[in-house]
Amino acid sequence: MVQEYEKYTAEDHQVWSLLYEAQMKNLPTIAAKAYLHGTETVKFVPNKVPHFSVINEELGKITGWSVYVVPGLIDNKPFFEHLFRREFPATTWLRQLSQLNYIEEPDMFHDVFGHVPLLSEPFFCEYLNGLSAIALDYIENEVAIELMARIYWYTVEFGLIKEDDAVKIYGAGILSSPGECLHSVSAQATHVPFDVDTILATPYIKDRYQAQYFVIDSYKQLFDSLESIRAQIQYHVAENIYVEPSPA
Repeated sequence: MVQEYEKYTAEDHQVWSLLYEAQMKNLPTIAAKAYLHGTETVKFVPNKVPHFSVINEELGKITGWSVYVVPGLIDNKPFFEHLFRREFPATTWLRQLSQLNYIEEPDMFHDVFGHVPLLSEPFFCEYLNGLSAIALDYIENEVAIELMARIYWYTVEFGLIKEDDAVKIYGAGILSSPGECLHSVSAQATHVPFDVDTILATPYIKDRYQAQYFVIDSYKQLFDSLESIRAQIQYHVAENIYVEPSPA
């Protein structure tokens, strides 16, 4: 599949513009530095849908990653295979004007606006690549994949980072959510230090704001956690430990 850029309608560009401008009113003060720098690196503009060829050219110079077009949600195995090849799966379709505030299945705004800028951060990219290697080693084991989903959820999707004595957002699920981006860094949110064991014991939440957010000190901390993640996955699989699936 390819991004057929000429097929985007005026409404598509308007949807991107409205979502982009709404988020960018808040994110400059609450998003992680690497994310904000990344939006400039991949040349996001407020009034046009991003062009994947431009994104891939810029990312290729820095981390060697690229955006890979997929039709929508894909199965675990191809998803992690793409990450292992340093390709981030992203859809090309955008929600409609009537769906600005909520959409059930992630669209291009989530995939691209939320995820792509941080693909310019080297340690984060190596973390993603390392996670995919672990997942592929245990791709047929349901317990291992549930545990990997929890790690991915609480870091890549809903992670926070400590910067300059403040908590900032790097998780794509938060960055692309108008409500949760403000909630996640507020006094009402529960912030806990990043800890692999705790995350593996915490089912993820899809239908409401997260009950707690795990805060890293650096992207290198994520990368350095890969050894612990692999060890815990190996242990759970070897001991045949039952893990209750997270809510669908």
